Amino acid sequence: MGHLPANLGVAVVIVNHLRIVATQLHEILPRYTTMPVELITDGLDIRPNHVFIIPSQRDLHVCEGGFRLEPISKPRGWPDVITVFLQSLTQNWKGRIIAVIVSGYDGDGTAALCGIREMGGITIAQQPDTAKQPDMPVSAIESGCIDYVLAPEAIGAKIREINECKD
Repeated sequence: MGHLPANLGVAVVIVNHLRIVATQLHEILPRYTTMPVELITDGLDIRPNHVFIIPSQRDLHVCEGGFRLEPISKPRGWPDVITVFLQSLTQNWKGRIIAVIVSGYDGDGTAALCGIREMGGITIAQQPDTAKQPDMPVSAIESGCIDYVLAPEAIGAKIREINECKD
């Protein structure tokens, strides 16, 4: 987060795999960014220069410029909340999408990456040897639908570069 300027002009949405415990990211991340950090509530408007965090036990969708929360659709096994969110973006978001897959178990998110690219979005995966748990970045890379493979400290700079080169 520290590599992203507060006036980047994009909304940052963090979707993680918490099913049982509540997230604390909305309390931790303000130490690392000057952007407002919010725990997503149903109907919350998506705004640039904000960081939004998915609450636990929820699937996240986009609808008419805002967030829609639903009960988690896969309560057992590895969740697919990232895939659900990214697929919702491809169906309901009219703006630019930059999807970033970082350290995590299983392959959540991978199934939606080709759809992101097909609609003109950009996909980024964390360099696997820098990930604490490389399953998700490896799965994303193996999909063949990743535009950039980067170390974490380079991801923010790439997002800034992409955003500065808007059509």
